[in-house]
Amino acid sequence: MKKVAVIMGSASDLPVVRKAAGTLKDFGVPCEVHVYSAHRTPDEASAFARAARGNGFGAIIAAAGMAAHLAGAIAANTTLPVIGIPLKSKAMDGVDALLSTVQMPSGIPVATVAVDGAVNAALLAIQILAVEDAGLAAKLDAHRAAGAEKALAANAEAEAEFNTTA
Repeated sequence: MKKVAVIMGSASDLPVVRKAAGTLKDFGVPCEVHVYSAHRTPDEASAFARAARGNGFGAIIAAAGMAAHLAGAIAANTTLPVIGIPLKSKAMDGVDALLSTVQMPSGIPVATVAVDGAVNAALLAIQILAVEDAGLAAKLDAHRAAGAEKALAANAEAEAEFNTTA
């Protein structure tokens, strides 16, 4: 099975990144977590991205706040799917990171999830890997079914409490 890399621009991003790594672990997808900054360690970030395919990765998740150039810098150096997680910041509540991550130039795509959307980033990476992994696809099906069951149980509780016939 291919691995997923989860890269954050700063160690302060770990609380959000931990959710992506945990989701990958729950599905049995091997992952590596690294701190590489597009600005402070550009050579290391670039070298990692260029070598990722050869090192057994199938997708890369990049989490960054503020100017949020990490996902784009990674995508510029690999043809693997890159999923950006824009992170919430104090300055603009994550809107700056969202726009920086989603507004990539033509030819260098970055899939972008919601601000702090680490679980969805991991699920998207899992879906990408599941294209060629039937076992992983089955785990995704089971995950979706469990989510539907939970939603239907909540519906039944709400209906029982509020929908009375007189």
